[in-house]
Amino acid sequence: MIEVSVIVCSHNPKIEIFSRTIDHLKNQDLSTDRWELILIDNLSDSPLDNHTNLSWHRNSKIVVEQTLGLSFARLRGVKEAKADLIIFVDDDNLLNYDYISHALNFHKKYPYVGCFGGKAIPEFATPPPAWFFKTGISLGCRDLGDTLQISNYKANNFKISEYPAFAPIGTGMVITKPAFLAYVAEAEIDMTRLNLGRRGKALTSGEDNDIVLTVTKKGYEIAYVPALIILHIIPSSRYSKSYLQRMAFESNRSWVKVLFIHNILPWKPISSTTLPLRRAKAFWHLRAWSSSLNYTRWKAACGKLTGLSELNKL
Repeated sequence: MIEVSVIVCSHNPKIEIFSRTIDHLKNQDLSTDRWELILIDNLSDSPLDNHTNLSWHRNSKIVVEQTLGLSFARLRGVKEAKADLIIFVDDDNLLNYDYISHALNFHKKYPYVGCFGGKAIPEFATPPPAWFFKTGISLGCRDLGDTLQISNYKANNFKISEYPAFAPIGTGMVITKPAFLAYVAEAEIDMTRLNLGRRGKALTSGEDNDIVLTVTKKGYEIAYVPALIILHIIPSSRYSKSYLQRMAFESNRSWVKVLFIHNILPWKPISSTTLPLRRAKAFWHLRAWSSSLNYTRWKAACGKLTGLSELNKL
C-alpha cells in the first residue's frame, strides 16, 4: 500500500547535486513498498531520464510536464500521486534518512494538520559574505529550534489576520492531498496565483505562502516538526550580489501580492506614477550607494513598492 507520494520537481538541475538528492531518497528507512517516487521533469534541456536510474525503486516514474513553472510541475505531480500524503522535494534537497517515515508518523498522529515542514539546513558551497546574513534572505532554509509547534486556527474559525510565524516553507513541504486540492480549486481559476511560483530563471517566490494561507483558511492546521530535517545545497551563485538583489526585489514583489490576495495586506496600494519618486526616496533613506547590504535592502524596498503599484491590475 502506497502511503506517501514523494514528488521531486526539477528544471535543468545540476546533475551532481541532483544525484545526491536521489541517493538520499534511496537511503530512506521506510520501505519502498510504502512510498512512491515521482520525478517531474519540467522541460529540462536534457531529459532527466538521461541522468537518473530509478531501478532501485519499484514504485517510481519520471513524468514530463510541458508547461514551465513550479506551480504547474507540482500540479502535475499531485495528479499523478496515489497517496494522500505528499512530500515536495527540490532537486537540491537532501532528506535525512528518516524524513519520510517521520512525516508519515506525524501525519498519522495529527491527521488534522494539513501542511507541515521542519528544519532546512543550508550547505553552502563556499563561505557566504558576512553581509549576506544580515539581508534576511533565507534561500529556502530555516531552523526554528527543537520544539514542536502546531497551530490552533480552529479556535478562531480559521480566520487569518497575519502570516503564520512557523508556516511551512517550500523546502521539504509535506501536505495532504485534500489540503493541496483545496488550494488548487482556488488557484487554477486565477493565473495570478499559478504564476506566483518559480518559472525558469524568474525568482518569483510567493507560491508556498499562497498554499499555506489557502489551506489554513480552508480548515487545516499547520505545523513545524523539528524531527524533519533536510539539507539544502546552496551554490555560491545564489549568494552573489546580483542574485541576492534580484531575489530581494522579486520575493518582496510577490509577497505583497500574496498578502493582498488573502486580504491581510498591512499597506495601501500606491499609484504607479509615484513609483519613481518613492524609489528615489528609498535609495537616499537606505543609503543604497554605501554598501552591498544597503543596496540589497533598497532592492527589497523597490520590490515592495513595485508590488504595491501593481495591485490595481489584479
